[in-house]
Amino acid sequence: MTNNTHDADVAFIKALAELLRDNDLTELQVKRDYGEDDSLNVRVSRKMEAAPVTYAAPVAAPAPAAAPAAAAAPAAAAGEAEDPASHPGAVTSPMVGTVYLQPEPGAPAFAKVGATVDEGDTLLIVEAMKTMNHIPAPRSGVVKRILVEDGGAVEFGTPLMIIE
Repeated sequence: MTNNTHDADVAFIKALAELLRDNDLTELQVKRDYGEDDSLNVRVSRKMEAAPVTYAAPVAAPAPAAAPAAAAAPAAAAGEAEDPASHPGAVTSPMVGTVYLQPEPGAPAFAKVGATVDEGDTLLIVEAMKTMNHIPAPRSGVVKRILVEDGGAVEFGTPLMIIE
């Protein structure tokens, strides 16, 4: 009987690995209880390299002149070269899920670039397993950058915003 349970567990783990691959997930964790003193804990994960997506809110600007525009481009490229996750004001995702910047389609965003937020204010929502998780501001400050797109997928630890 132990061999049958072992074979079933191996098939179950293979199915989890296939689910992980087919849905582009990076990690699954499952606990299967067989009885009072018998259970199976499985954690299947894989490493994926994904570059964070940067979202910049549109800002009305005066008509650019040729020289200032050329000078601004290298400065912007240098700012984007740094890793946002290492920024001291980075707010990172506490879970894997889908990001929503507003409470519902058509509603105003929770936070915008340049907006002042207080500690505990909702910055965005991360949907995970059909649950809407409000992500609060860890500190008061000004939103300097929004690093994710509305409706985009995020991993655990993905930088979401920069608050200074």
